[in-house]
Amino acid sequence: MSMVTTEPGTNAFDSRSQASKMRWFVCALLFLATTINYMDRSVLSLIEPLLHLPFMGWVPGLDARYQTAFNNSYGDIVISFQIAYGIGLLTAGRIIDKLGTKTGYAIAILIWALASLSHSTVHTVLGFCIARIFLGLGEAGNFPAAMKAVTEWFASDERALATGLFNSGANASFFIAPIMIAAVTLHFGWRAAFLCTGSMGLGWLVLWLLFPYNKLLKTHAPRQVIAPSPVQNAGGRSVYRELFHTRGLYAFSAAKALTDPVWWFYLFYLPKFLNENYGLDLNHAKYPLIIVYSVSSVGSIAGGGFSGLLMKRGFTLNGGRKIALLVTAVCVLPIMFVPWMHTLSPHSAWPAIGLFSLAAAAHQGWSANLFATPTDMFPSTSVSTVVGLGGACGAAGGAAFTWLVKEYFSLHPLPIFLLAAFAYLLALAIFQILIPRLGPPRAAEASTIA
Repeated sequence: MSMVTTEPGTNAFDSRSQASKMRWFVCALLFLATTINYMDRSVLSLIEPLLHLPFMGWVPGLDARYQTAFNNSYGDIVISFQIAYGIGLLTAGRIIDKLGTKTGYAIAILIWALASLSHSTVHTVLGFCIARIFLGLGEAGNFPAAMKAVTEWFASDERALATGLFNSGANASFFIAPIMIAAVTLHFGWRAAFLCTGSMGLGWLVLWLLFPYNKLLKTHAPRQVIAPSPVQNAGGRSVYRELFHTRGLYAFSAAKALTDPVWWFYLFYLPKFLNENYGLDLNHAKYPLIIVYSVSSVGSIAGGGFSGLLMKRGFTLNGGRKIALLVTAVCVLPIMFVPWMHTLSPHSAWPAIGLFSLAAAAHQGWSANLFATPTDMFPSTSVSTVVGLGGACGAAGGAAFTWLVKEYFSLHPLPIFLLAAFAYLLALAIFQILIPRLGPPRAAEASTIA
């Protein structure tokens, strides 16, 4: 395994001022793609109260806590997406590393935009599951492509901030989506919601195809020299063989497997939680959701910038990243108190919303720094592959956690929130054991890895 290095006597990032506007414009494009990505996947949760339909297994007049058939149908649809997303990530990263950021990203968003549009045609649970499978396969390309772009355009001390900025698109989607989806469904029904978000994906695709990414990368990106690496130079099968012998892959994958499920939980079950516990339909739940994801946007940017700030103040790469991960992991812990909020405040959802907001912000700050760690450990030619493999583990963990939620959340929420609270500290402990020191390996370590 090797790291990005500079040529002797040169500063690889002397051209920062010249490339500044261009690299931040690239970051803006990544932000827009991520916003659309999360709008497409979150539509289902936002319209969940509108899916209380016979073909979904809903029994009129029965308390929501005992709608077993509906909960199973909804859970199966969610899990279909998560499994497909995980399978897609197993190969999406390597495909993007081979095709390049421009082509790989274009193919991914074309697939997920068309899949999003297809939701508007379904009339069965199976139809929803098939549409979600193709959506998951397409959306699997977003983060591997985005992280590859960040690696190509940003220096180490800016990558977590850039990641936090584009990843805040996940939160921006919940600022836009509740208002937009509520308006669209009110006038045109739930099927129009999928037509709306799918069309946005096709619009971004046109913009991306018109943007001369590869040409500008050669002339505006900060100059980097990648040290020779068996991971970098190996063929397709050798790349995987070499990666599976590196601790960095397992550290990143374990952290994703433990913490991604918590974000999936917020994404797919928060509107349902507000509806079942406080009687909030989409029109009334949109304001709490906007608050939660607006606050989490702040967490994403602040958490990503925090590690860079520490490094600029003299902390090592290892210290900056891990202190930021620790702080965000601790900030998640109060989420364990959510099950008591309905008792303490039965007529107001705002105390619970406050805890969700803090936890979502902390997760996004954690995610910004965790996503930056593959760029600290692997060359740019392998970053998408590593992000894809780690994301697949996150999706697998998300599917397992969704099964637990489907089976037990309605009647036994406390264990779910306890798992959500302590997952980050456990993930950081495993990461520290596997990677006690982030940063360029010493000569002896490099030879061992090779």
